[in-house]
Amino acid sequence: MTHRPPDEPARPARPHPADPTWHGRTPEPRDVDPAVLAVLLERHGWQRRGGAAGRYGRWTPPGPGAGATSLLVPESRAFPDSEDLLGEALLALSRSGTLAAREVLLSLAVPSDEIHWWRDVPDGPAGAAPWTVEEHLRTAARRMLLAAALATRARAGYYGARHRRSAAASLGDVLVGSATGGRRLTAFVPVGSGRPLAVRLHQALYAAREAVDYRRATGGMDAFDGAVATGVSHELTEALVTLVKGSEGARVAVAWAPAAGVPEGCAPSAEPVEVSPGDLPVLREAGARYLRDEPSVPVRITGAVVRMRRSGPRGPGPVRLRVLAGADVAHVRMTLDEEAYRIAGHAHLVGLPVRVHGRLESRGGFRRLTEAAAMAPVQVDDAERDRLMKSLQEDLDFFEGACGGERGD
Repeated sequence: MTHRPPDEPARPARPHPADPTWHGRTPEPRDVDPAVLAVLLERHGWQRRGGAAGRYGRWTPPGPGAGATSLLVPESRAFPDSEDLLGEALLALSRSGTLAAREVLLSLAVPSDEIHWWRDVPDGPAGAAPWTVEEHLRTAARRMLLAAALATRARAGYYGARHRRSAAASLGDVLVGSATGGRRLTAFVPVGSGRPLAVRLHQALYAAREAVDYRRATGGMDAFDGAVATGVSHELTEALVTLVKGSEGARVAVAWAPAAGVPEGCAPSAEPVEVSPGDLPVLREAGARYLRDEPSVPVRITGAVVRMRRSGPRGPGPVRLRVLAGADVAHVRMTLDEEAYRIAGHAHLVGLPVRVHGRLESRGGFRRLTEAAAMAPVQVDDAERDRLMKSLQEDLDFFEGACGGERGD
């Protein structure tokens, strides 16, 4: 046990991740559309309980004790006191300790499409749920967002490692609220950077639901083939399986940012997509089918050698490249014949990348290159060569492998 000296100031407490208190900048009344605020209040469970017709509405928060607090929200800016009422409503929201208030402020501060997940899980002791239930919901939501981000980059039944870095990076602007007892979670996708993701997920969820219904009604899997064009994939079916597994059912809904309007080709409002435990066999079958049927891809890759290993001084050997161009994956592995292996080793020692033709195999997540041929070093300028040399010489795995170490990939 350690003790802090008595004269040392206490470190500030780190806010709890589930703390619903608003810590951001409260929007200015002049920047808030009263109609948008009313839509968001209704979306997040607030209830309108009267008010002067045509002038303002009185809104109360969801949950017990709702009558103790209320907001007066003007219906328009047509009256002189409209901005004062907006300011008072925003101040009350910022001081409220409810999750519903925080979510409304977040949607006002950053116009966002909202993705909602619900899981029906049994109650634990005293109505509480184990913390693992909340983690399960967050994992499923994260996988679903990643699947939608992948679908904005290409259409495929199975992505594996392809496009994963850029897709994961695109989720950096997405804000996720607190998972209420592991049963409800909301993600806020900024319209400016993330609307294509929200649209793709919206369309893919409905296509997946229709494909599952078609399979259960007719026994055919044809609908899953066409659903790839809308963004359905192995990754999405796996996310749905994760969401539903261990629950009594789940729902997902996409709600459009009222300040930005409805995207073209999408319904203004739609019922949540429901998935039940009875859908799991079909979803698993579809995921396995996507994984099995996605073809290999012919590529010409430029990459830097980062690992080499063979059991003796001669013969073929495995090589690993860090991909610089030619494929949307971070690394690929391949087995080279003796001559190609020698070329790869020399290129590494002088700090040059190599170029090689082959086929990216779906087995292993598109991380393996087969039929490797035409291995050749690639000339680069001095600055790029120095950068590569510094990067590659820091990779101790290469040197251990070159000395006969048997490190695994």
